Amino acid sequence: MIFLTVISSILIASVSIYQFRKEAKDYHQERLLRKETAIKEHINYILNTTTYPLTTENIPLIFSERDKIHELSDIHGLEINFYDLEGNLLKSSKSSFAVDKDPKSIDIYLIKLVQSSLDKRYVEYREINGLKNLSSYSEIKDAQFKPLAILNIPYIEDDGYYEKELQKFMIRFGQVYSFMLILSILLAYFLSSYITKSLKTIAEKLTITQLNRKNQKIELETSSTEIQLLIESYNNMVAELEDSAVKLAQSEREQAWREMAKQVAHEVKNPLTPMRLTIQSFERKFDPKDPNIHQKIKDYTKTLLQQIDTMSSVANAFSNFASMPAQQNERINVVEIIQLGLEIFNENYIRFEPSEKEIYLNMDRTQLIRIITNLVKNATQAVTDFTENPVVIVSVCQENEKVIISVNDNGIGISEENKLQIFEPKFTTKSSGMGLGLGIIKKIIENYNGTITFESEQNKGTTFIVTLPFNTYEQIT
Repeated sequence: MIFLTVISSILIASVSIYQFRKEAKDYHQERLLRKETAIKEHINYILNTTTYPLTTENIPLIFSERDKIHELSDIHGLEINFYDLEGNLLKSSKSSFAVDKDPKSIDIYLIKLVQSSLDKRYVEYREINGLKNLSSYSEIKDAQFKPLAILNIPYIEDDGYYEKELQKFMIRFGQVYSFMLILSILLAYFLSSYITKSLKTIAEKLTITQLNRKNQKIELETSSTEIQLLIESYNNMVAELEDSAVKLAQSEREQAWREMAKQVAHEVKNPLTPMRLTIQSFERKFDPKDPNIHQKIKDYTKTLLQQIDTMSSVANAFSNFASMPAQQNERINVVEIIQLGLEIFNENYIRFEPSEKEIYLNMDRTQLIRIITNLVKNATQAVTDFTENPVVIVSVCQENEKVIISVNDNGIGISEENKLQIFEPKFTTKSSGMGLGLGIIKKIIENYNGTITFESEQNKGTTFIVTLPFNTYEQIT
């Protein structure tokens, strides 16, 4: 709107200036023609009433009689010059000293232009000393239409009046269009704000739209049909997205449970096979009279108990992952609980380095111990027999209103292809276990709005970093 207003004002101003100047030019040409017609009628009257013979040579005598040429000049307010048919000056209304300074003849080409035109008239345009000059040349004829002389009427275009009018018009025009420009700016601002307000609301909603959360529909009243259609499309998309999210979540849960069921079935089958073979072997070789029968029964019982314990651990791991126990939050000293969790390890290369003696946190102590024992156990398993000077360092500190726990080892590290799957359930690089440990502790940490990350380099070691935000703990001052 602003652009159109500015462009229209420039176009109108340009057209107005052109129109004013064209009107001024047309006015002067028409005025010269009217003056010339009146002068020629007056000249014809003088020629018809003179007693001198009508010849070119008598023109100066005719118009010198009783100073008629000056009388004509005074009546019509214009300079009058007579030239013969060869272009020589015959008579002029100018004073003699002024005539002496001006050329006493005109160019032959002007005479030819006059004679070749239909109305025997030619107007020459010249600019002298910054002034626009029109000079009219036309034939004077006798009663028999025989050319007697060339009449020349110089005319100076005085554009002062039109220039003043143009100046006044441009001032008024500028005032009106300045007001229009300000009005268009304000109107464009409020109109664009009104339009973009709805678009901004839609953009904000689109920015926060996510698949894994409930998205709010837009409730906005607008008079624009296009914006209303856009809002309706967004609301329909949100409804479809919710349906898709529900179906996707259900599908993911079903797939996860199917995979978990397969894993559990596989882990349960592993001890069942040796149990079956042991029972079959015992049945075949059972001899009540065998002197070593008591030892064989003891070995048989031990084997069965080992396999039963294996199945029990599988069931417990699956149960822990499927249904986390309720949190029993209490104010605990993180340093003390970590120290307690490390006491079950016998490795002398495990070091605990707290930054302070007391760091208090509202948390379930059992779950904190589970986090520490799982991470430290993984670290000790990463340190192989071939690691020179093995070391596992556990540290805890407060930083930027957060509690940070880190477990660092100098073991074999994690390969690039395994980094993306390290927290996935049932993923493991060990020959035993179900790979649920890191998945369980990750779920525990996320329940406290915390994060767990790691940095690892193969054959140099791994560092796991657990961060718990400020709103989960209270510091004793």
